[in-house]
Amino acid sequence: MEFQLFHTTLSASLLLFIMAGGFLAGFVDSIAGGGGLISLPVLLAAGLPPHLAIGTNKFSATFGAVMSAWQFWRAGKVDMGLLKRILPGTFVGAVLGCLVMLYLPSEWLQPIIIVALIAAAAFVFTQRQLGAISTYSGNTRGNVLAALVMALAIGFYDGFIGPGTGTFLIVGFATLGFDFVTAAGNAKILNLMSNVTSFVLLIWWGQILYVYGIAMAVCIFTGAFFGSRLAIRRGTGFVRLVMLAVTIVLIGKLGLSYFGIM
Repeated sequence: MEFQLFHTTLSASLLLFIMAGGFLAGFVDSIAGGGGLISLPVLLAAGLPPHLAIGTNKFSATFGAVMSAWQFWRAGKVDMGLLKRILPGTFVGAVLGCLVMLYLPSEWLQPIIIVALIAAAAFVFTQRQLGAISTYSGNTRGNVLAALVMALAIGFYDGFIGPGTGTFLIVGFATLGFDFVTAAGNAKILNLMSNVTSFVLLIWWGQILYVYGIAMAVCIFTGAFFGSRLAIRRGTGFVRLVMLAVTIVLIGKLGLSYFGIM
């Protein structure tokens, strides 16, 4: 069976593959980040060229980010006082990252990303109390500056490549003293800003294949609904466990890709 949408023909099996990948990506990403590890390879496997796959993935991921951010905000698991001050950093970083993405190969950053992920996983694993309870000392000048630098750097990375953005943000906020659930909520708001920024620019540059993006977006949105509710209900220990698992898989995937194994 085939479907004709936006002048593009999709087989039933390919549509099901894209939608299943989208649901799983939205579910995982809403808890601990790393959804792009699932959704981007799905789009590449569906036959999209890399730049179109990245753009279409951003389009789809934006819908999941909206759902996740709303769920955490509604549960009171975000610090809007801090986020309002650092959102501009995410915006600037995402714009710069998108511009660089069009001209430089992402492979240039892969060794740095792999090392950073290994360091993040080791840090979270050894610091057992990290993110267990909130020790955040408030929006002091030092905390705001540190969060702004983090938002700028990770916003750039999200605009450039993307997978692992949520994980880096959660670790960053937990290091500042937030518990893992609030760190995840803060991460979703920043991730939404960088996704929307990249999404708008990629629409402008014609880097989105809408038939694939819409099919995946519906399921990412649904997966994010269930994943974020589970993270809020299960608490910090659950988020920490899922985040460590996602980080290890990210390290493996990026490492194999870097050495040309997959």
